[in-house]
Amino acid sequence: MALPEALQQTKDDFLALTQPERLQLLLEFSNELPGLPEEFRDHPDLFERVTECQSPVFIHVDVADDEPGTVAVYATAPAEAPTTRGFASILVQGLSGLSADDVLAVPEDFPSELGLEAAVSPLRIRGMTGMLGRIKRQVALRRGV
Repeated sequence: MALPEALQQTKDDFLALTQPERLQLLLEFSNELPGLPEEFRDHPDLFERVTECQSPVFIHVDVADDEPGTVAVYATAPAEAPTTRGFASILVQGLSGLSADDVLAVPEDFPSELGLEAAVSPLRIRGMTGMLGRIKRQVALRRGV
C-alpha cells in the first residue's frame, strides 16, 4: 500500500537531500511540532511514554467516532532533543487527519525509509519506530481492532 500523501511527501523531501541537508530538515520539523490543545495541557495522565526514546516523549491518540475514524495525534518532546522532537513532529503532522485504517497501514519501517541512518544514531531511528508503533497500537485499541 502507498504511504499517505503527507508521509510520502516528507519521505520524498528527505530523499531529495544530502545527508547534512536531511539533518537540517529534521531540525526544521522539530520547530514545527504542534503545541498541545488546552484540554491536554494539564492532563499528562492521558499520554503514554515512548520508552524506546531516551528523551521523555509522550504520545496521545484520539480516534473520532465518525466513519472512517479520523485520527488526531498529539505528542510532547523536549526542545533539548531536536532530532527526537523532529521525528515526533513528522508523525503528528503526517498522521493527524487520516483515517484509522490509513494510520494502521503505515509500514513499521517508515522511519528508516527517510534516509537518516547516516545522520542520526540507530537508537534515534528505534525511537521513531517506537513512536509509530505506539500510535498504531493506540489507534487499534480505540477502534477495537
